[in-house]
Amino acid sequence: LERLGHPERSLRFVHVGGTNGKGSTTAFVNSILQAAGYKTGMYTSPYLESFTNRIGAGGQDISADHLAQLISRLKPLIDEINSSSLGPITQFEVVTLLALVYYHEQAVDCVAWEVGLGGRLDATNVVTPLVSVITNIGFDHTEILGETLAEIAAEKAGIIKAGVPLVTAVEDDEAWQVIAGRADRLDCPRWRLGSEFSYERLEWSIEGQSFNYQDEGLSLDRLHTSLIGEHQCRNAATAIAAVRQLAKHGMNISEAAIRQGVSNTAWPGRLEIMRRRPLVLVDGAHNPHGTRVLEQAIKDHLADKRIIMVLGILKDKERAQMFSHLLPHAQRVIFTAPQYGRATDPATLLQEAASYQIPATSSSTVADAVDHALTIADDNDVVLIAGSLYAVSEARDHLKSLE
Repeated sequence: LERLGHPERSLRFVHVGGTNGKGSTTAFVNSILQAAGYKTGMYTSPYLESFTNRIGAGGQDISADHLAQLISRLKPLIDEINSSSLGPITQFEVVTLLALVYYHEQAVDCVAWEVGLGGRLDATNVVTPLVSVITNIGFDHTEILGETLAEIAAEKAGIIKAGVPLVTAVEDDEAWQVIAGRADRLDCPRWRLGSEFSYERLEWSIEGQSFNYQDEGLSLDRLHTSLIGEHQCRNAATAIAAVRQLAKHGMNISEAAIRQGVSNTAWPGRLEIMRRRPLVLVDGAHNPHGTRVLEQAIKDHLADKRIIMVLGILKDKERAQMFSHLLPHAQRVIFTAPQYGRATDPATLLQEAASYQIPATSSSTVADAVDHALTIADDNDVVLIAGSLYAVSEARDHLKSLE
């Protein structure tokens, strides 16, 4: 960045970290800012359909040609760094660099900027944002981030910068003490869900939900989102609280823009409806925190349905906990593996799940597993595909190819 003239210093950011929900919250922030008339950038990971999904500006993904041009332009610098004491540069660092250069070129007004992993040492942490957001703290990537919630919280809290407002929906007291402590040391104003801002969920169905939002200076009734699950009300409220901080920097975000932005937000792969008969849902619940949230959504929306699950889970995940949240709600399970090196072998999943005594089979590819599920599902059944965003991505591609 120094050799490129620090393009990030000309940009404004909302920096979003946390264990789960950071992608959805980033999408809500982006959509609200767009509804307010701002040209935004949105940086997220991983991607679901195309690599270019990760770098959006003005509501459009970067084009493949533009991405190729940027890579060609930056490759000599990357090669130079790779051969220096700073190298080797990682893929995520390269993509983050590309995004910052692109957003500088596009002269975006603000970037909804999602953390990749952790926070303190994440490549995205080279920016100083207008507001820092931490959605929640749960167990994931423990081999990198730490074995306790306090250790994980310390890594996530690394995105908190001196004097920059912090917005968070963190509930766990152990994690909150760590986060609040860092915010206080750095003299950061704190907005926490349940204290400085709140929401009330009103109505919900498989088609969407409505909720109220409240903070010390704003009350919004009957906001609507098409995203499913109470966690999306939490994510939306957190995003609203975040954009509320931007007024201090001269950004004008009206109540109408908040309402429209929340309503317009789409976030593929998160309790996304792919078909109606049978109802086919895909959800990137890829760790115990995510599967617990998915379990609540099953109770809310699918309690009276026969559920056929397709599960593909990576090797580094706490599979036993994930099973405990999901398998009691399944009538049939098909274990599979996405085409990704860290995927757990389906035969291993089948063996580990044997104690649940649920009819189960395995399939070597996600496409075959989806086909099998559709074959055995009646029109009134639910096919639920989860466990890994990589599995969800492959399932979405396959389902679209069948249309």
